[in-house]
Amino acid sequence: MADMTDETDTRREKTVRALYAAYIDGRKDIVAAMLTEDFTFSSPRDDHIDRDAYFARCWPTPPPFTRMEIEYLGLSGDEAVVRYRAVKHDGGAFRNIETLRFRDDRLAAVEVYFGREA
Repeated sequence: MADMTDETDTRREKTVRALYAAYIDGRKDIVAAMLTEDFTFSSPRDDHIDRDAYFARCWPTPPPFTRMEIEYLGLSGDEAVVRYRAVKHDGGAFRNIETLRFRDDRLAAVEVYFGREA
């Protein structure tokens, strides 16, 4: 019988990977279903903004990147840490780290830590 933690981690890993794929595709509809109603987003530019502000500020049309390559994904309890390399339309790239906090199988908070050009 599979360990419940392993099943939860597998579901959460799929959610995280789907989040970044949806961002590249501009699929707010997919991501909206992943977020809790009281979801918050923080970055050096945003301090605990709510879902509506998150979609308004962080989801430009068209999407700003051609790819987001997950280089590291770690899960522990209700948190995930992701390091990714984002590739811009002009070919430039940078790395960021994000921490994602889950409540059950939905995302309750995301905090972004800006990296440097890669």
